[in-house]
Amino acid sequence: MAPTLLKVEGLTKRFGDRVAVAGCSLTIAEGEIVVIIGPSGCGKTTFLRCINRLEAPTAGSVVLRDEPIGGQMRDGRWRPFTESELASQRRRIGFVFQRFNLFPTLTAEGNLKLAESVHGGGDNKKGDPERRREVLRMLQLEDKMHHKPLELSGGEQQRVALARAVVTRPALVLADEPTGNLDSENSAIVLNMFQEMNYRFNQTIVMITHNPEAAAMCRRIIQMRDGQIVAPAPRVQI
Repeated sequence: MAPTLLKVEGLTKRFGDRVAVAGCSLTIAEGEIVVIIGPSGCGKTTFLRCINRLEAPTAGSVVLRDEPIGGQMRDGRWRPFTESELASQRRRIGFVFQRFNLFPTLTAEGNLKLAESVHGGGDNKKGDPERRREVLRMLQLEDKMHHKPLELSGGEQQRVALARAVVTRPALVLADEPTGNLDSENSAIVLNMFQEMNYRFNQTIVMITHNPEAAAMCRRIIQMRDGQIVAPAPRVQI
């Protein structure tokens, strides 16, 4: 059994009187590809955003490689991390958004360089050119390195967003409907990239999807409904 990478316990998120995530618990081993499925509005995206602290959960805990995300107990009291500490923790997690969120004034390579700079706290100005080329090649974007987002198709923009998420070698990649806006050709490229990253680098991936092809490539599927995990699959032997 592979060691535990991520442990989520009792994660809850309220928006006023509405409970978006209701006490979800989940354990993920290093090297797993996990798919989360469920109807729209069931809390999948909020759950992922709480793991990465893009949303502050109302209750519960998230631990990545034995380190708590968002705060820690000190002298018997819970101390939330500062925004600077949270930013440092988020560098260990790559996030692929539904809407790309690329910087429109930067080229594809420029968006990757920016991710490297942020990951290095501003000190990693040159980054890793070989890694950038490798990731862009895996996503069939070698000839798009110097194109800006508006010069790319939607599928190409999503592939750049995925490259940005993985170029810094994060411990965990969270992907929110990464093929939701893509045609079948671009979806296949993105899914092949996930599989190759998992196979070659033991990359751990948690993905929200409605894509049956994406679900079929995974050994573990988690179902959510009404903010709760209703059918978690057991951890698998890696």
